[in-house]
Amino acid sequence: MISWFEAVILGLVQGLTEFLPISSTAHIRVVSAYAGWGDPGAAFTAVIQLGTEAAVLIYFRRELWEILSTWTRSLFDRELRHAFPARMGWYIILGTLPIGVLGLVLKTQIETVFRDLRIVGTTLIVFALILWFADRTARNKLTLEKHLSPVHAIVYGFAQSLALIPGVSRSGGTITAGLLLDYRREDAARYSFLLAIPAVLASGFLELAEIGGGRAPDWGPTLLATGISFAVGYAAVSWFLKYISTHRFTGFVVYRIVLGLFVILSVNLGWIPAQGG
Repeated sequence: MISWFEAVILGLVQGLTEFLPISSTAHIRVVSAYAGWGDPGAAFTAVIQLGTEAAVLIYFRRELWEILSTWTRSLFDRELRHAFPARMGWYIILGTLPIGVLGLVLKTQIETVFRDLRIVGTTLIVFALILWFADRTARNKLTLEKHLSPVHAIVYGFAQSLALIPGVSRSGGTITAGLLLDYRREDAARYSFLLAIPAVLASGFLELAEIGGGRAPDWGPTLLATGISFAVGYAAVSWFLKYISTHRFTGFVVYRIVLGLFVILSVNLGWIPAQGG
């Protein structure tokens, strides 16, 4: 079970790392292992992500309302169907399909095998190198309004589904895909955050039934961690979008590689267990 102190720490970790391309799930897993707390579990991780997703809903509230309202009206008004907010609604739906299907198919592996710290360390390193390559070769010129298409939405969606493996990073995977498609860093991140909304909300609400039962944490600490992740996450998403408008992802790449190597070394030396308790 998770204590109130653990809930505070893990809530902070979730809020600080959810929107950065360094994998919040991996950090929750790693911090818990080094602190000797054991694995808090996939259910706890999914539920506290509702806090950071609430931060996205508020931060992008005007854009989300325009997308939702225009998309809904376009179902009855043909003239609105070519408007970008209406098309964005369809692109978010299309991009959500891969992770929805794979999340259901791989549910058992997500809750067990994928949480092995050897896999976490490896994916931190491998996808750091992919992000570095994408950041260095991207032409950084396409915009969502002019260039996002159904094909690109599906590509983004499959990239997002890689985040089912802790260590990949939801934002890291989708932003990398956007860079490889030559989107501007800000546009790649913006679509990444919007695309994550249906998947995170669905996953979090589905896992709510697990909280307080079996090996899952109790409601009190889970709600505390969720609230903290919301407050910290709102500040983090604002900072991140401003940061990447003028900076490359090099710092995040280096951090991922160092952390990944340290996690693998720690497991091999027996400092932390590969599997959580």
